[in-house]
Amino acid sequence: MKPALSTLVAIAVLTGIGSNTAVAQPYPAKPIRFIVPFAPGGAADFTTRGLAQKLTESLGQQIVVDNRAGASGVIGVQLVANSARDGYTLLLGSSSNLAALPSLTPNLPYDPIKDFAPVSLAVLVPNILVAHPSVAAQSIKELVASAKSKPGQLTYASPGIGTNSHIAGELLNRMAGIRLLHVPYKGGGLAVNDLLGGHVQLMFGGISTSLPMVRAGKLRALGVTSLKRVTAAPDVPTLSESGLPGYEIVQWFGVLAPSGTPRTIIMKLHGEIAKAIASPDLRDRYSQQGLEPTSNAPAEFAAYMKVEIEKWSALVKAATSGRGGIF
Repeated sequence: MKPALSTLVAIAVLTGIGSNTAVAQPYPAKPIRFIVPFAPGGAADFTTRGLAQKLTESLGQQIVVDNRAGASGVIGVQLVANSARDGYTLLLGSSSNLAALPSLTPNLPYDPIKDFAPVSLAVLVPNILVAHPSVAAQSIKELVASAKSKPGQLTYASPGIGTNSHIAGELLNRMAGIRLLHVPYKGGGLAVNDLLGGHVQLMFGGISTSLPMVRAGKLRALGVTSLKRVTAAPDVPTLSESGLPGYEIVQWFGVLAPSGTPRTIIMKLHGEIAKAIASPDLRDRYSQQGLEPTSNAPAEFAAYMKVEIEKWSALVKAATSGRGGIF
C-alpha cells in the first residue's frame, strides 16, 4: 500500500469515516431537559424531581427539571411539542393539559395524540372528598341521601372551573342523581380556607394537603376518587365501593417525548422509568404524598390517553349541558 493511501486509511479508521458505529453516540450523550408545565411545589413538580433524580443515576446524565408554568400548562406542553425529536427534551404531561384541556379550550396549539410519543405513566393522583364537621353525613351513602332530600343546598368548593375537583363533583352529581352546588374559587388555598370556615360544606381536595386537616379533626374524610384505596389513607373507602360502582376521577402524570422521537430512545427511557417507579424508595416517597406510583408500556399509555380524552370530553359535555351550563 502506498504511504499516502495508508495514511488516508488510518485517518478514516481513527475518525470513524465509513463506520456506522462511530457516527452514532450512545444515548444519552448529554443532559436531558425535563419540562414541567406547572410551577414548583405541586404534585407535578414533586413527581418530576423524584423521577429526575433516579434517571440521572441510571442514565449517567443530568436530568434538568425546567418549570414552564402558564396558560393552564399550555406553554410548557407546546414547548415540548415544538422541540427536536432527539430524546433530549421530555414532558411531564398530565390529564389536565392532555385530556381535559382539549375539550375545554378550542384551538389548542398542540394535538395531545399527534404531537407526542408516550413513554410511560408515572403516578395517579386521586382526590379525597372531605366535609366540614357541620355536615351530618358520615359516609357517601349518607351524603347522597342528605343531598337528595335538599337538592342544591349542599355546596362543594373547587380551585376553579374545569379542575379535577370540579369535574369530580359533577360526576358525583350525575352518578348519584343529586345536585351539589359548585362554588369555584381562584385557587385551592382560598377554597380550603372557606371550607375550614364552614362557608362551603364539601370539597374534593388533594390527599397530601387534606389528610393533616382530617387527622386534626378539622375536616371529615368521606371517600377517595380512585378505584382502589390509597396507601396514604387505607381506612378511607373509595366512592366506587360506597354505592357508586365505577366512580373514578384521578389526575395522572406521565412522561412523553415529541412525536417522531426514535423508538430505540423511547424504549430505553421507558425501561429506566419503569425501574425507577418500581424502586421501593421512590414508591414510598410518592405514596406518602398521596401519589399512586404506576408505569405502563408506551403503547398502553397511548391507548390510555385516548380513553382518557374521550372520558373527559363526555364529562365536560355533561357538565356544560343543562342548567344553562356551568363553565
